[in-house]
Amino acid sequence: MKRSFLLVLLFVVSIAHAFAQGKKEEVKKDTAAADTLRPYQKYPKLPAFNIREMDSVTIFNTFNIPAGKKTMLVFFSLDCKHCQRQMKALTKGMDSLSDIQFYMMTPMHSMTDLREFYKKYHLGDYKNIVLVGRDYEFFYSTFYGTKVVPDLALYDEHKKIIKLFEGEATVTDIYEAAHAH
Repeated sequence: MKRSFLLVLLFVVSIAHAFAQGKKEEVKKDTAAADTLRPYQKYPKLPAFNIREMDSVTIFNTFNIPAGKKTMLVFFSLDCKHCQRQMKALTKGMDSLSDIQFYMMTPMHSMTDLREFYKKYHLGDYKNIVLVGRDYEFFYSTFYGTKVVPDLALYDEHKKIIKLFEGEATVTDIYEAAHAH
């Protein structure tokens, strides 16, 4: 009887140990998967960060982007040919994207160069281009894990990420992503 009890106890303990090991493995897998996620994937709400406006003085914080409209953050470089093509495509197709508010930023260029870029592409002609400025704290590239420019982050009306476009995006792709839900 004692022997049977010990065998049953040993069996129960070994099953409990195996179950606990399995749970540890699941936790390790979940943690490993979470470690490979970029911050925007872990935190899908529009982050709050600073953008220096073209007047070189005013700081805009993205926390102040109002909810209720789709929002696109556009991260670009002034001298990048892909970014220049992206600007041409966006401005050419802006009528179909009129329900999206755009906040555009570059990380390193001078404000003089940024103002020239703004004029060259007539960015002031579009009501839904709300802001063009500098990400002087280099937040965007860290948060979104930017590897190439342009990089475009599309958010819904509730400030939740819809899609990150890494590299050039067509107006059609942006429109479809914005209106898929």
